Amino acid sequence: MNKNLSDNSRFKGLRVAITGANGSLGKSLIEVLKKKGAYVVGLTHDKKNNCNCSKSTPDEWILWSCGEEELLSSSLTNIDILILNHGFNPKQMIDSNDINKAIEINSLSHWKLIEIFENLALSTNLKKYSPKEVWVNTSEAEIQIAFSPVYEITKRLIGELVSLKKSKLLMEKRNCFFIRKLILGPFKSKLNPQGIMHPEFVARKIIQKAEKENYLIIVSPNPITYLLMPLVESIRILYSRFIKKIYSN
Repeated sequence: MNKNLSDNSRFKGLRVAITGANGSLGKSLIEVLKKKGAYVVGLTHDKKNNCNCSKSTPDEWILWSCGEEELLSSSLTNIDILILNHGFNPKQMIDSNDINKAIEINSLSHWKLIEIFENLALSTNLKKYSPKEVWVNTSEAEIQIAFSPVYEITKRLIGELVSLKKSKLLMEKRNCFFIRKLILGPFKSKLNPQGIMHPEFVARKIIQKAEKENYLIIVSPNPITYLLMPLVESIRILYSRFIKKIYSN
């Protein structure tokens, strides 16, 4: 490990768990975070570690499955940052099985883990533990086409749910739980072999931006995303506050 990289990093000594840890971006995030001095836990559906490179191998592996998120609760108790990076892209397929699978993996599973991690943050905060963070990879598909209708719908769903959660946290002024969105453009992976960005580059940019503790972490070659996403997010949060004000009167 490069000592200079980790000494000045806010990630030094933190325990970070990553879903989709066997994917292209997951491996790249593991490598960058380990260089920054973090202890990384890989959450994977695979029974085997497909990565033989020690640099992108987590310090610990945990097996899990969508639909069994509650079983991760005890494993997440001592985690400081949870990165939700797993996903399923049915591409052109729009039959019921693919739709149900995409909703479960891209939306419901993410939401369940966010709720579990928030509850852990609220309970551990009473014991004066440090705040917990969850990062959600909603991707550019949340607001733009991805040439996969079902993928776009499910990413939009979790994206809007996260916006509601962020609005609630802002109104309640909680300081024990933070949420961040990863808005990523197309990068090469099993989900998107035609991606134009390299996952290593995307991972470095994510961690670089996260050092500044931004809510929206955008990495995209499309300049429109940098303009549109903050605008959409602001409108959603303002809308949530407006609705709350109406019903509270």
